[in-house]
Amino acid sequence: MQYKYAIELQDYSDLASGRVFYSLPGHPAFPVRLASEIFQRCIVSRDTIYGESSPCTLYDPCCGAAYHLSLLAYLHGEQLREIIASDIDEKAVALAKRNLGLLSASGLDRRIVEITTMLEQFKKESHKDALKSAYLLRDRLSALGQGHSLLTHVFQANATDRKAILENIPPGSVDIVFTDVPYGQHSRWQGSSELSDPLESMLESLLGVLSPSSIVAIASDKQQKASHEKYRRVEQFLTGKRRVTILRPVQHSGAGK
Repeated sequence: MQYKYAIELQDYSDLASGRVFYSLPGHPAFPVRLASEIFQRCIVSRDTIYGESSPCTLYDPCCGAAYHLSLLAYLHGEQLREIIASDIDEKAVALAKRNLGLLSASGLDRRIVEITTMLEQFKKESHKDALKSAYLLRDRLSALGQGHSLLTHVFQANATDRKAILENIPPGSVDIVFTDVPYGQHSRWQGSSELSDPLESMLESLLGVLSPSSIVAIASDKQQKASHEKYRRVEQFLTGKRRVTILRPVQHSGAGK
């Protein structure tokens, strides 16, 4: 896989999972550079296909701790209007709320107090580094806030539950879906044992909330294939153990259909 947009190798240590952002024990964090690349490909595809470049609403129906959503806000916040996150796991949802809370000044200030307390108590170099990163993120957040405020919304739902998703997200309001679906020993599809293809069911459940100019990016293992008759593939590539598929809907079913 060749990077098209996140070309430069940057120091992403300030955005590392477990430093300022909260981490989900036992779950590997999504690579920062890859998240940035995928998001930028979605932005360019949306502009190329639909001629749409306005700030967008970003949604992840399998958000976990919402780590990659949170870091994207710091990297590309000027292109975002709202971030929506959901997950079937109650603990993941609670942590996602804390991570997305770091996109507000009050949430980040609370995190700075937490890190400062840990530094005073344990005097670890890692806490000192985390505190420096937190202040840098606060500066970045302040700069982003001059342009517009970023809305966030987190709720608990099965990614294949169309009704639950529509109860929490207005129809036709999501511009970009970016999700890292369950695979491997640390995460698996839950509550979908009766479904032959939960990934296809998830794509079906998303149709009601997608905007007319929407793009859907799915990261999965190589065994899972993201396909659905109501979507067309924009591009697909392999990177490490992941398959990344970017799709666009070809028809919308709407909330009442």
